[in-house]
Amino acid sequence: MLGDDPQTTPTSNRGADPSTTRLEATGAYTAHLDTFAADHLPPRDQWPDFRFDLPELRYPEHLNCGEALLDAQVKRGHGARRAVGAMVDGKPVFATYEQLLAQANRIANVLVDELGLVPGNRVLLRAPNNPMMAACWLAVLKAGLIAVPTMPLLRAKELSQIIGKARVAIALCDAALADELAHCLDPASEHYTSSLLRVVSFNGAPSDRTASTPALEDLCAKQSPRFANIDTARDDVCMLAFTSGTTGVPKATMHFHRDVLAMCDTFCRHVLKPGPDDLFIGTPPLAFTFGLGGMLCFPLSVGAATFLVERATPETLLETIGRSGATIVFTAPTFYRQMALLLKAGRQRDAIATLRKSVSAGEALPDATRQLWQRATGIEMIDGIGGTEVMHIYISAAGDEVKRGAIGKVVPGFVARIVDDAMRPLPAGRVGRLALQGPTGCRYLADARQTDYVKDGWNLPGDAFSMDADGYFFYQARTDDMIVSAGYNIAGPEVESALLAHDAVAECGVVGIADEGRGQLVKAFVVLKDGHAPSDALAVELQTFVKSTVAPYKYPRQIEFVAVLPRTETGKLQRFRLRIRNEPGA
Repeated sequence: MLGDDPQTTPTSNRGADPSTTRLEATGAYTAHLDTFAADHLPPRDQWPDFRFDLPELRYPEHLNCGEALLDAQVKRGHGARRAVGAMVDGKPVFATYEQLLAQANRIANVLVDELGLVPGNRVLLRAPNNPMMAACWLAVLKAGLIAVPTMPLLRAKELSQIIGKARVAIALCDAALADELAHCLDPASEHYTSSLLRVVSFNGAPSDRTASTPALEDLCAKQSPRFANIDTARDDVCMLAFTSGTTGVPKATMHFHRDVLAMCDTFCRHVLKPGPDDLFIGTPPLAFTFGLGGMLCFPLSVGAATFLVERATPETLLETIGRSGATIVFTAPTFYRQMALLLKAGRQRDAIATLRKSVSAGEALPDATRQLWQRATGIEMIDGIGGTEVMHIYISAAGDEVKRGAIGKVVPGFVARIVDDAMRPLPAGRVGRLALQGPTGCRYLADARQTDYVKDGWNLPGDAFSMDADGYFFYQARTDDMIVSAGYNIAGPEVESALLAHDAVAECGVVGIADEGRGQLVKAFVVLKDGHAPSDALAVELQTFVKSTVAPYKYPRQIEFVAVLPRTETGKLQRFRLRIRNEPGA
C-alpha cells in the first residue's frame, strides 16, 4: 500500500547556509531559507498571548513535528505496529510505522532532490483521506516545507485564491482530483495562477503515467527510504490552514511545528486519552484541522493506528467501523444522528462491537442527537468546540465530566472566559463572547482580519456562549454571518457571489436557517431579473449552477424567490431580517 523498509536518520539542515539560520528581525533560530511565512506573520502586538502552563507544552527550540510524530515511534521500537489503513479491494489493509516512514522519506527526497524545494517553500496538498495523503503531509513537514492542505471539494476558483495567497509553486495531488487544479496551471484559464509551476499526481492508473509527466510513485521509486529531517525550529511555520471568512475571501492560519504537537498534548492527551491499541476512523478531511488531529496526528502521537476513508455515508461508515475494528470515531452530528437511526432500526448492530469512544465537533451537537446516540450505542458522546485558528478542540468533556446541555469545560492547557463587547469578563449565566488563550492561537497570513479575531491578547472565535458557576460552557450561536452546516463553515457572501453570476439573478441574500439534521441549512433569497419567472425548475437550475462554481456543499438547499431584499438606507443587506423570516411565527 505504501512502502517497505523504513529508515530513521539524524536531523539535518540540508542545504542550509548557516548565516541564514536566524531571522534578522528577531534573532530567533529558523531553518527556513525561504522566509515568506515569517515575513507575512502579523505584527507581534496583534498575536494572542500564548500559555504553556503544562510541562508537556514546553517544547525544545529545535523541533520537527513530522519527526516527532513518525520517526520517534520507529526509534522507540514500534516500527512493526500498524500505522495507517484503508480498504483495498474490499478488505482492510494496513501499512506499518516502518512502511509509512519509508514512504514519507521517499516523498521528502522527491521534494528536495527532484523538485528542488528548500525549507520554507509551500506545497499544496490535494487528496481525499488516504495513506498517500498522510505520507505526503508528513514528508512536507520532515523536509522543513510548509503544507497547504486543501479540501477535496474545492473548485478551481477557490484553489487559485489559495495558491495565489500562499504563493505555492508545487502541488501534490491525487489523480482523482487533478482536473480542477489543472485550470490553475493553464494560462488560458481564468483561474490560472502564475506561481504554480508543477502538479505531481499520485494514486492514478498506470496508464496515466508518461515519461514527461511521471507520477509521484515513479519519482519515489528512484529515491532512498532514508531522509535527514530538516532541523526546524518549534516556531517555524509548518502549515497554512485555510478557512473561509464571512466575506468568502479565504484566510490562512499560520501554524508552527509546536502547534501540531500542542493539539496532541491538550485535547488528545487530557480528554480523549487514547492508547496504542486504538484504531481511529472518521469522516473529517485531513485538510480540516479537526480531521488532521483525529485522523492522523492523535493516533501517531500515541503509537496507535488510523483507518482512512475517502468517502462515506452514515451506512458505509458504520460498515467500515465494523470491518476495520475501529475503536474511536470522529464525525459530525449529522452522521451520528443518521447512524443512530440505522442502529435503532436494527441495522448493522454488530458494526459497533469494537467502538468505545466517539467525538463530535465541527458544528453544534443537538442534545437530542447526543441522547439518541447514547441510547443506540451505550457510548457517551465527547462533544467539543474548536477552530482552525486555534488548531483543534479547546472546550470539551468526556465520560463522567459530561453535563447535559453543555459542550464541556475548557481543555487543560487553555483558559477561557465570557466577555462583553468591551472585553470585560461577564458573570456566570450571562451570554457573551467566548475569549480564550492557550498554547495555540490565531496568526493570519497577511490579513487585516487578524485584529477582528485577536483582541487584548485573547482569541475571539466568533461564538456566543454562557458559562455556569461550575465552569461548564453552553453554546448559544455564531456571532457573525458564518453558516455552519453539517460541519462545514460556509460564507453566505461567497454563495451570493456564485448566484449573482447566473443570468437570471438580479440580487440575492444567503443566510443559515435552523435545521435539526444539519444544524443549519443554506438558504438563498433571490430577486430575479426582468423576463425570468420563479419556478421549481429555475430553483434547481440555480442550485446546480452554484455546485459547478464553488464546492458543492456550499449550494443553497432552499431557494425562495422574493420581490425585494431588506436593506438599510445606505444599501447594506440586512441578513438578520432574512433569518427572522424563517423563525416560528414570523
